Amino acid sequence: MEAVAAQKTQAFSLFAARRLVVKIGSALLVDAASGQLRADWLRALAEDVAVAKARGVDVVLVSSGAIALGRRALRLPEGTLALEQSQAAAAVGQIRLARAYEEVLAPHGITTAQVLVTLEDTADRRRYLNTRATMETLLGLGVVPIVNENDTVATDEIRYGDNDRLGAQIAITIGADRLALLSDVDGLYTANPFTDPAAQRLDLVAQLTPEIEAMAGDPVSGLSKGGMKTKIMAARTATAGGCAMVIALGSVMRPLSAIENGAPCTWFAPQGDPQAARKRWIAAMKPRGSLRVDAGALAALRAGKSLLPAGVVAVGGRFGRGEPVALEGPDGAVFGLGLVRYTAEEARAIRGRRSGEIEALLGYPGRAALVHRDDMVI
Repeated sequence: MEAVAAQKTQAFSLFAARRLVVKIGSALLVDAASGQLRADWLRALAEDVAVAKARGVDVVLVSSGAIALGRRALRLPEGTLALEQSQAAAAVGQIRLARAYEEVLAPHGITTAQVLVTLEDTADRRRYLNTRATMETLLGLGVVPIVNENDTVATDEIRYGDNDRLGAQIAITIGADRLALLSDVDGLYTANPFTDPAAQRLDLVAQLTPEIEAMAGDPVSGLSKGGMKTKIMAARTATAGGCAMVIALGSVMRPLSAIENGAPCTWFAPQGDPQAARKRWIAAMKPRGSLRVDAGALAALRAGKSLLPAGVVAVGGRFGRGEPVALEGPDGAVFGLGLVRYTAEEARAIRGRRSGEIEALLGYPGRAALVHRDDMVI
């Protein structure tokens, strides 16, 4: 098949990534029979995270397991839970899950943070930017965020429903260049390997085609919600955003090192660069207003700087936080587009002023930049 390489590719490395997102399913983290955390496995994973961090890689863990841990603590029955039972189990389990990660990563000198999101947080532009800003700050401080869907408040219409797609969305949100889906299978097969002995694993998917998508089957694990279909959906999101994705067996000790050392897996090739993909996304938006800048700010923006309030001389239109605005030079000519971090009213209040004055002008501390350099296209 044209989309599949015959030989295993060595072109991708997890530990050489700039930013790595690792998705961990419930079936890997929680023993199905006892409902207890697989502590030895988690400690081994922490060693891998420490290796990646030591090599300068930003690491984000998208982890299931809260409901599985919580239902055991609450002695809830086996099988499908009612929504309110799932939310209660998540509330109890999230504490245990966060503590478990903190305990295994702290000995390596790694600080952890819990980040809970819903589909609305990435579908709504303002929430998306807030999530992105928080994640950027955490990563800049060397923290390893532990991300999970906020099952305590999420209902069906605002759920991802599986952490494969959540992992892909987080990868795009933070501009990651690698996404690892640790699974109960060691890659994408031409058929379900659990039922078809003739099924063959694909080492590399260079491009997602209808033929590739048709190979996806249904979930095989009793704890995991996601099957191969959700992984293919995740691959489509991740690769379109310039992020390489790998599906690999996660149950082995130190699974990230295993991938790095050539363990069987399936890589999905990225379609371009993460930052370029984000810039294309922004460039396609219709501006809701405008920010006119002075000559000094124009030069700074063209040099790759963020737009500060001090460089803005005029604000046009009505827009909310996170909405696209046209960037105009001193002569009124549009030279770029960006996602603004303030409303039009707030932007008018702080234009021409120093960032240190924002709190006094607005009554609350705000972000230093009106438009961050990562949120603009010049």
